[in-house]
Amino acid sequence: MRAMIFALALLSPGAAMAASDAGPLFDEIKAADAALFAASNRCDLETFGKFFADDLEFYHDRSGLSVGKADLLAKTRNNICGKMVRELVPASLEVYPLPDYGAIEVGTHRFLHPKEPGNIGQARFIHIWQKKDGAWQITRVISYDH
Repeated sequence: MRAMIFALALLSPGAAMAASDAGPLFDEIKAADAALFAASNRCDLETFGKFFADDLEFYHDRSGLSVGKADLLAKTRNNICGKMVRELVPASLEVYPLPDYGAIEVGTHRFLHPKEPGNIGQARFIHIWQKKDGAWQITRVISYDH
């Protein structure tokens, strides 16, 4: 929890940021998250890829730093497709405005393995969303507490 608060403080020093669980920003990010992982769960990598910036940085507490959308798509194809699906823990979702950029999404998700029903993983995440030309894309991901 302290790491998450520290990360949020670094993103907007001195600015008061209020989490929202209702309202237009929350609804937009929740819908984008649902569409993103619906595409991932179907292994629709073309749609999945549209949610990420080309210069994506993905920080993972087990595998380290991954840079670029192409690397994420390759890792998703090789390690996720057909092996697991993701579900958001609904009550965990928090959305924070990121002025003049987009939003910060914080939450917990579970990873279910259809071929191994008892194998359920869980992790926390932070997604930095940028709204550009009316479309939402993730530019940074922090995935931790696996």
